[in-house]
Amino acid sequence: MWAALRLALRPCAQAAAPELRAYHWDSVATLGTQPELGSAVYQENYEQMKALVSQLHERAQYIKLGGGEKARKRHISRGKLLPRERVDGLLDPGTPFLELSQFAGYQLYGNEEVPAGGIITGIGRVSGVECMIIANDATVKGVDSGGAYLPLQAEAFPDRDHFGRSFYYQAIMSSQNIAQVKAATGEEVSAEDLGGADLHCRKSGVSDYCALDDNHALHLTRKVVRNLNYQKKLDVTIEPSEEPLFPADELYGIVGANLKRSFDIREVIARIVDGSRFSEFKALYGDTLVTGFARIFGYPVGIIGNNGVLFSESAKKGAHFIQLCCQRNIPLLFLQNITGFMVGRDYEAEGIAKDGAKLVAAVACANVPKFTVIIGGSYGAGNYGMCGRAYSPRFLYMWPNARISVMGGEQAASVLATVAKDQRAREGKEFSSAEEAALKEPIIKRFEEEGNPYFSSARLWDDGIIDPVDTRLVLGLSISAALNAPIQKTDFGIFRM
Repeated sequence: MWAALRLALRPCAQAAAPELRAYHWDSVATLGTQPELGSAVYQENYEQMKALVSQLHERAQYIKLGGGEKARKRHISRGKLLPRERVDGLLDPGTPFLELSQFAGYQLYGNEEVPAGGIITGIGRVSGVECMIIANDATVKGVDSGGAYLPLQAEAFPDRDHFGRSFYYQAIMSSQNIAQVKAATGEEVSAEDLGGADLHCRKSGVSDYCALDDNHALHLTRKVVRNLNYQKKLDVTIEPSEEPLFPADELYGIVGANLKRSFDIREVIARIVDGSRFSEFKALYGDTLVTGFARIFGYPVGIIGNNGVLFSESAKKGAHFIQLCCQRNIPLLFLQNITGFMVGRDYEAEGIAKDGAKLVAAVACANVPKFTVIIGGSYGAGNYGMCGRAYSPRFLYMWPNARISVMGGEQAASVLATVAKDQRAREGKEFSSAEEAALKEPIIKRFEEEGNPYFSSARLWDDGIIDPVDTRLVLGLSISAALNAPIQKTDFGIFRM
């Protein structure tokens, strides 16, 4: 029996690992330190991040208005609630709404504004049940259930993931016993005889309920959800939730907007997880990748966070940790601040390519719920190894200071300038510093524009830009929502050895 319980622990001298002195046998160690609030770096970080967050909230408030004032007044004059009022009226009182893709279409069509893509989507509780809520915004380029916006039909109708995909998914969800609910009102409008609520409830049978007005429709919808007889079945254990030991707004001063400044990802973790408790895995090995177990609102999570470039050791450690989490049905949280994998002749010879492939393969195959938050830079293959959009995280969010691209703008400009310089040299010509500057400037500007989180969110490369102080709440809601589906078994492919 004792042989079977043998643990892979080795004696560790306190001189080599002084942090182990604070370990308590009866509890998981807490992490995090009190930052120097008065330091110049902290203050600069805080002010820069605060400015970005203020801009985020200002833009979000504008988007929440929906269409122009004229369109809103016309909508209200017909006795209808505005779409966000409908969502508020549907949700259980006092419960949060996790809105997704709020910046969809943001500045994507030039002077043509389409706030939130003309559709409000998110997750909230209705009669105690977590529901995916979709509300068309008739004040934005259209009418209630009026079909596609014709001037932009080529960008909304024919492609695989365009409007028709929603009907495809409805059929698939029905086959998977996922209930769907729609509400239609019986108010008099010009198209009532063509396809109004009275016609479809009384004659065609398309609709099941006819409501007198919006408030009545919301009341009926809540009753329908209450009668679903749905009970959430969890594949994980839940413990009582605890607030972190440190204020969330300290994240502003710890991280900041200057991506060239380093910070310890553990300080971020300490302000997100329950009780700031973190059971770190392989703390002394591959230390540019931090891995470990924690809880968020009582839900277990395996956290993978960047503390520098990915080396072979850190990539292998990450792959190992992901395998453990998949065996235990523990959801994975990736905190991205990554420039990529280490490059160079020595690292290539030591096998960084195959070790990086181990991490990428583990991320790709993992079937536990995956969640990604880009809290800094997300560049190149590091984006893949840390569960970027292509690796199907259930939710991916960005902080307003984040940047995402194949590489940084200055790096890209330097690479292309070197190529141009070498080409000139082969032609026996000079490449002046003025010409180099003229080449670099538009490249840096373009990469800065395309790597911006608003550029990403407008194109649905993420599920929303979030205020860093809301990270814990957003993740808690996301994890809870994802756990409505059973966790599937993970089958890993072949790892290159």
